[in-house]
Amino acid sequence: MSYRAGRHFLQIPGPTNVPDRVLRAVDRAVIDHRGPEFAKLGAAVLEGLKAIFKTSGPVVIYPASGTGAWEAALVNTLSPGDKVLMFETGHFAALWRQLAERLSLTVDFIPGDWRHGVPAVQLEARLAEDKRHEIKAVCCVHNETSTGVTSDIPAVRQAMDAAHHPALLLVDTVSSLASMDYRHDEWGVDVTVAGSQKGLMLPPGLSFNAISGKALTASQSAALPRSYWRWDEMLSPNQSGFFPYTPATNLLYGLREALAILQEEGLENIFARHTAHARATRSAVRAWGLDILCVNPAEYSSSLTAVVMPGGHDADAFRRIVLDRFDMSLGAGLGKLKGSVFRIGHLGSFNDLMLAGTLSGVEMGLALAGVPYCRGGVQAALDSLCNLKTADEVKVA
Repeated sequence: MSYRAGRHFLQIPGPTNVPDRVLRAVDRAVIDHRGPEFAKLGAAVLEGLKAIFKTSGPVVIYPASGTGAWEAALVNTLSPGDKVLMFETGHFAALWRQLAERLSLTVDFIPGDWRHGVPAVQLEARLAEDKRHEIKAVCCVHNETSTGVTSDIPAVRQAMDAAHHPALLLVDTVSSLASMDYRHDEWGVDVTVAGSQKGLMLPPGLSFNAISGKALTASQSAALPRSYWRWDEMLSPNQSGFFPYTPATNLLYGLREALAILQEEGLENIFARHTAHARATRSAVRAWGLDILCVNPAEYSSSLTAVVMPGGHDADAFRRIVLDRFDMSLGAGLGKLKGSVFRIGHLGSFNDLMLAGTLSGVEMGLALAGVPYCRGGVQAALDSLCNLKTADEVKVA
């Protein structure tokens, strides 16, 4: 294999680029995870995460992918046969449903077209019908990584309250935490699920549960089998900075540095940066004459943009050309979107020039792949980044 000059462009919606500061932090000698130095590390990251989730409650860290955190959220709060309400907003919502069914939960799965978020009106109606309160939890994906569609979690909570329903609210923020505004406490979420490899700018390998008092109470009577995922066995040693089993020490070093970076930039600045990059990307897509998968502008994701490939053209073939020619990885279409969309990740450690390079690679790739498009997408994005509104943006606004 011949040498490729320059740096690989990793523009999938996660794992994302890891800042050099985080890589250097991970590259340290392993320490005694029962010693005083580790206790300081553990206490620092457990406390620092609260500001990211915007919660005053506990956050549990698992050595796992986001799938592990999904399972932990369910097994700590529910019992066999319990009914949960889920929504078909995309590939990852469907996978969470599959996991719930494997755990012997009864899933009421509201179908969707993968182009819209959670329908709050339909949610309220379904909960209002549940007079016996058989639904024990509502599970939502805040930002669907497969589609670039964001669900309105405050509207979900408002619908639950309007229906006077006591169900728990469980929310997946794997591709939104630390990239988009999210408020665990204020929005009345009971369990928030997240992973390390996206907005937190870490390698894969850590996952998280932010837990409300109501969820902790539910965990005391939940009867689904659990051992590795038990919250109580984590929370007790966590009080002194320790873990019940061997933790991912070096990833925790990286997490501490990532939290420092997020604090230095400031969450509001981070959210504004992601919003600007998402807006610029959509300006490029419109200028190319391509469709954005997300239909409702109010539900546009700030973490990624899913682009619909014109009929008769294979998104995966296009992605291969971009990878071979420009050493850039774009996100594949997942599940029933396979081959029909590609996804541009613009989250994590990312800046204006990186976005310009990414969109240049996409535009050149469209030409090489013979995909019908209009030139000028990159320029439209640059205009957006310079706060020069394009005609398309004015029309959408």
